[in-house]
Amino acid sequence: MKAKYVNPFTDFGFKKIFGEEASKPMLLDFLNALLPKQAFIKNLSFKNTEQLGQTALDRKAVYDIYCENEQGEKFIVELQKAKQNYFKERTIYYSTFPIREQAEKGDWNYNLKAVFCIGILDFTFDDYGNEQEKNEVVHEIKLKNQAGKTFYEKLTYIYLEMPNFNKLEAELQTRLDKWLYFLKHLEDFQSIPKIFKDEVVFVTAFEKAELSKLNTAELDGYETSLKIYRDLKNVIDTAAEEGEARGEARGEARGEAKGIIKVAKAMKNSGVTIDIICKTTGLSEKEIEEM
Repeated sequence: MKAKYVNPFTDFGFKKIFGEEASKPMLLDFLNALLPKQAFIKNLSFKNTEQLGQTALDRKAVYDIYCENEQGEKFIVELQKAKQNYFKERTIYYSTFPIREQAEKGDWNYNLKAVFCIGILDFTFDDYGNEQEKNEVVHEIKLKNQAGKTFYEKLTYIYLEMPNFNKLEAELQTRLDKWLYFLKHLEDFQSIPKIFKDEVVFVTAFEKAELSKLNTAELDGYETSLKIYRDLKNVIDTAAEEGEARGEARGEARGEAKGIIKVAKAMKNSGVTIDIICKTTGLSEKEIEEM
């Protein structure tokens, strides 16, 4: 059956739903459903998603979505389609840019605004401390001391492990449940489910995601984005199956790495920008330039 709506795990689909100026009500609703009540957002403004280092030699960061609320607090929202080496480290690195940009010239008391880094993951970490944590969808991380007390309140990392979200429509209870259900199943819907029909923000999201409403240029962009997503997913799934069949963890890792390089080369040959290739595959600019 032909899809009616975009796949929200593609770069195009994700930004169509959450990253455009007209998508601001959806992003605002989603973030307020996810964040603690004390962090309630009244308004958002989009910021430049490309963050440059202090010198030409410094590495830059390119976010999917970067925005700021009315109080000057910063929000990075990232869609991550595949595991990559040092993913957590990359998240930490990304969070340094909205911290550093708050520095003021001259006398300054170092009073920082809060920074929230949100990752929507199409995979699981697989490094859990216990069985309960293994099945959790939302992981919230703060800096804590040896007694487990929060050391710093203004830096928060939130990861959503989408494969762990398995609720059915009848089981949805919270606003966040609805958003996770929407994201996980959007590409499979042929009409708006009953639970969303009286929700203006969701009806609008469905309208923005409808393929028939995209113009020719947008459709071309989406098809390219969808192909990249499917190629990457197929490579990773195949590598995992082959590694499992052989019972060789190292072989699986090598196979996955080889497959990601293959996808990166195909993306480069298709004219995809290096920034997007880095974001999608986790490879460095230098690795891609040397291909």
